[in-house]
Amino acid sequence: MRRARLTLAWLAVVALVATGCTLPAFAPRTDAERADEPRGAGAAQWRPCPEVADELVGRGAPEMRYDCARIAVPRNWGDGSGATAGPGSGETFEIALLRARSTKQRDRIGSLVLNPGGPGGSGVDTAVYLSFGPAFGGLPDSVTQRFDIVGFDPRGVARSSPVECISDAELDASFGADPDPRSQSAFDDYRALNQRIGRSCADRYGDQLALYGTEQAARDMDAVRAAVGDDKLTYLGYSYGTLLGATYAQLYPERVRAFVFDGAVDPRQDLIAGSESQAKGFERAFDNFTRWCTANAGSCPLAPDARGAVTAAIDTARVSPVRGADGREATAGWVFYAIISSLYTESGWQQLARALDRLEDGDPAEVFTLADAYAGREEDGRYSNLFDANLAVNCTDATRKPSVERIRQLQSQWRERYPLFGPALAVGMLACVEWPGQPDPYPTGAATGAPPIVVIGTTGDPATPYEQAPALASMLGVGRVVTWEGEGHTAYPQTSCVNGAIDAYLIDLTVPREGLRCPAR
Repeated sequence: MRRARLTLAWLAVVALVATGCTLPAFAPRTDAERADEPRGAGAAQWRPCPEVADELVGRGAPEMRYDCARIAVPRNWGDGSGATAGPGSGETFEIALLRARSTKQRDRIGSLVLNPGGPGGSGVDTAVYLSFGPAFGGLPDSVTQRFDIVGFDPRGVARSSPVECISDAELDASFGADPDPRSQSAFDDYRALNQRIGRSCADRYGDQLALYGTEQAARDMDAVRAAVGDDKLTYLGYSYGTLLGATYAQLYPERVRAFVFDGAVDPRQDLIAGSESQAKGFERAFDNFTRWCTANAGSCPLAPDARGAVTAAIDTARVSPVRGADGREATAGWVFYAIISSLYTESGWQQLARALDRLEDGDPAEVFTLADAYAGREEDGRYSNLFDANLAVNCTDATRKPSVERIRQLQSQWRERYPLFGPALAVGMLACVEWPGQPDPYPTGAATGAPPIVVIGTTGDPATPYEQAPALASMLGVGRVVTWEGEGHTAYPQTSCVNGAIDAYLIDLTVPREGLRCPAR
């Protein structure tokens, strides 16, 4: 069974190098509905859908019922009531919802709406995973017995009018490419790949690419709130989901009941600042891995010099990649993404050490297992639309894009500062630089009028480094930071300290005390 923690690890991702960053219809609006609700909002028409859990994990969670619905939202919200001009005017997207409800539910508070991050992660899938409870890394029983757990796939993602414009071959080429293309010809080849991807998406979606930004999705989330029947929203957002939630809190502060942001994104960072922040975060997490490796040499065959062993594995893969049983070569890119994937959870460290040890012996299977988990690549070579959506959202949000010449400079500079991850984070910006869609920036201000919002930061987080948590809390003006002194990406629900603080907040609206720090274990 796939555990929720592992799923969040690879779904809750800010764009790196690869590409940058049968349900019933929604009920029609009636005159009796509240005039201040989003256009098209009404009670969701639910129908049982146990097959979703069966497909994902082979069965549903004990004492859980699964129901699904679809709602229709304007493609272009315009001023918030639906656009009358511009791309997508008068058209709709379908948003897929899944509700997990405990048969032991009592004193129901409402719905806990989820977003797993990405952007591009499926909230429908995440609601299923988190419904399995603490034994499998899911939500505490105290939460699932008071809330419906509601996941939605944001516009463009998975089951919600998905963006699909990047071929499996292009994704294979992107993930397999050298993470640090030093020669001008190699750099130009990587840029050309991103140009081809951009043209393909422009040919398919044209000016509608501008409709996949975070602000539009935040307005969809208010339609989700109305559809589940809550006057105020209770929300749990991971990684990019913190940015989505922060945007909602600025747009609709009076409709916030309780928001938890785990693995915070600082909305005020531009493309360069965000990429450099991740370079720092991954280097820090990798240093933590190397210290663990040295202290646990019996479990880490890369000791005593894990950094040297990892660097050597990438260098060897550049010139002599090992071929797997299916004929795929474990190039430097695939090895790099195995490393990236392993750093999202502390439990991935030992798997990375074993994978690289076996790679040296001529077996790349575990390298591909790690890398494919990050990429969302199936055994048959097919991909989900995770990175199609990731690119569409991130590049629509990005308003300040560096020149190609600036990226080339940063590649060299960051190689010195962040030798393992810096160059890849620099050249990864090419994806948005070559993106054809028009930008649509989200707001970056205070959530004036909202109640306290809890922001969790993990000190060893590689993808959303800890420093972004207090930055987000400060920007909102109503943030309260909870610090987890742990490793990996996101913290809840992992330890009793974090769980106790967050559960009390979600259920009783008890705000964690100022300066709360939770130990790793």
